[in-house]
Amino acid sequence: MKKYLAVTRHKLDNESVETNTSESQNEVEKKIEKLFELFCSKAKCDPEVPIFYKQNHINYIKNHMFTLPENYECLDSSRPWLCYWLCQSLALLNCKLSVSEKSNVVSFLSKCQHESGGFCGGPNQMPHLAPTYAAVCALCLIGTEEAYAVINRENLYKFLISLRLPNGSFRMHKYGECDVRAVYCSATVARLTNIYTDSLFKSSAQWVIRCQTYEGGFGGVPGVEAHGGYTFCGFSALLLLKSIHMCDTKSLLRWVANKQMSFEGGFQGRTNKLVDGCYSFWQAAIFPIISELLESETQRPMWSMYDYQALQEYVLICCQNRYSGGLIDKPGKPPDVYHTCYVLSGLSIAQHAVDNSSCVIGKPENILNKNNPIYNIEESCLQKALQYFSMTEPINYF
Repeated sequence: MKKYLAVTRHKLDNESVETNTSESQNEVEKKIEKLFELFCSKAKCDPEVPIFYKQNHINYIKNHMFTLPENYECLDSSRPWLCYWLCQSLALLNCKLSVSEKSNVVSFLSKCQHESGGFCGGPNQMPHLAPTYAAVCALCLIGTEEAYAVINRENLYKFLISLRLPNGSFRMHKYGECDVRAVYCSATVARLTNIYTDSLFKSSAQWVIRCQTYEGGFGGVPGVEAHGGYTFCGFSALLLLKSIHMCDTKSLLRWVANKQMSFEGGFQGRTNKLVDGCYSFWQAAIFPIISELLESETQRPMWSMYDYQALQEYVLICCQNRYSGGLIDKPGKPPDVYHTCYVLSGLSIAQHAVDNSSCVIGKPENILNKNNPIYNIEESCLQKALQYFSMTEPINYF
């Protein structure tokens, strides 16, 4: 098997102590080992495998763009997220929506914007920072004048102000929870729409850095366990706040590098958890950011900080539904639009880990468009949006 895979694999050593965790890990490794063996048998005959089933994934995404199966009913309060996940996936796959399709998405998102500012999880719901982030990102991905014009920047600023707490943290919604996601979502939409002010984010960096744990990652709030999603939010928030110097990047790098699974090649979200395809983005997005920081200090390493080849193999061999399309958490799980988005986002980052095509596993046609690791928006869409909003009139900050 080693001959046909790009990297050597190491299974879990439970040191002769069986636990629920080790049993679950062994079950996952057995499923993945079967897929690796099947891949290697094909690789003997076809050196261009693994294949990325691009058109199948495009079909899957388009089939979910305007009509969803009933099992998505539970996401009725997260509908802008569905728009974002689908638009981001299509952008990475270099697939364009038609003019009418773009206009339909914009029209729906406009109905989710609350009159007092921010976006709701659906029409006539309450405004919330999470769907606000998703809606703004989706509109930037669509990238039309109509899409940009939907965002009421002055009301958005008022909404962010209303959620800010004296210690620099933010609530997710009125009377809602306060965690590091809220700072990241606030800073992201403020930077994207050019409404960022120092007063809005006074003391925010100081609050975020309190969420970095002794492990090196970030928890959702100060004093809790480090987690991949919160680590991405905390680290990226510090970048957007221009306070990255406050982060212990050495400790962070050690923590996130150790979240890559030695057999599967994908990432886990926390210590002693199973591999999950979505962490191909949440964890791996940290590496290009740290690499750029080192480059700015003329210290950029000549080696990769993680095994981007192993990550691509995990995605391409284990996370594709090759028949109906879509990407998955791990073998045995069904595809969904959330994992499709974040697995593709992580795959793009792994494919662009170094500045040449040699890091792409499989055919050159496997390559995706470049993804921005801070905003998680396809790079050309991001630059177009930033350029547009940089030319807009200043809002009344009262």
